[in-house]
Amino acid sequence: MKNFLHVKSNLKQKLKNRELSFGSWLTIPHQSIVEIMSSAGFEWLTIDLEHSAIDIATLQNLVGHVQANKMEALVRVSKNEEVIIKRVMDAGANGIIVPMVKNAEEAKQAVSWVKYPPHGTRGVGLSRAQHYGVAFNEYNKWVQEESIVIAQIEHIEGVNNLAEILDVEGIDGIIVGPYDLSASMGKPGMFYDDDVKEVLAKIDKITLEKSKNLGFHVIESDYKKVMDKLDMNYNFLAFSLDFFFLGDKAREQMQLLKSNLK
Repeated sequence: MKNFLHVKSNLKQKLKNRELSFGSWLTIPHQSIVEIMSSAGFEWLTIDLEHSAIDIATLQNLVGHVQANKMEALVRVSKNEEVIIKRVMDAGANGIIVPMVKNAEEAKQAVSWVKYPPHGTRGVGLSRAQHYGVAFNEYNKWVQEESIVIAQIEHIEGVNNLAEILDVEGIDGIIVGPYDLSASMGKPGMFYDDDVKEVLAKIDKITLEKSKNLGFHVIESDYKKVMDKLDMNYNFLAFSLDFFFLGDKAREQMQLLKSNLK
């Protein structure tokens, strides 16, 4: 008996081919938000456990809603830690985004905690991912071949060790965390500072030289900012997040309304 999870991942195939993919970020823990965002055409949503109030029980429901709405469910885990990664994967996530990866050893740990032996060290449990015990063999094969691990580069130390991180088997690509990266340089949010721009260019150069997937989380809900990243050869792009789409549109339309009042 096969779990609906145990199918080829379109996102994994795109990552293998370094093709363009678009997703977004989910922080509001409600089915309705997932359904609304699915109508926009995103291929994947990242459920954020690091900077949200989402707990593990809510996460499992959100993962199911994302997949039921024909998107793939990634989870940005709260930290690079064995238990939370195991629980997220047991909840049925397609893969993880691991924050604050600073070196190759940390990247290897993240991959190991996603995969079962002999490919990793993940403990075996039976939950949603394994179809509650009746599809473990199928899931075991799936998790080795189709699960996704993205390293988030958001510290200057990670930039300095980027080549070694990209060489780790099982790392499907990177995604830049611009706020924490600039903060680690003592310049939080100063994306147009010359030093920050130089570091971002260094990330681009190393990743492309290694022929690896280059990702970025564009925070603004402005498609032109995404187009800028396309011009820089980014191919794994998270476009804004739920509350920015909601808030920006509401503020824009209210401003227009007020400016047109007689």
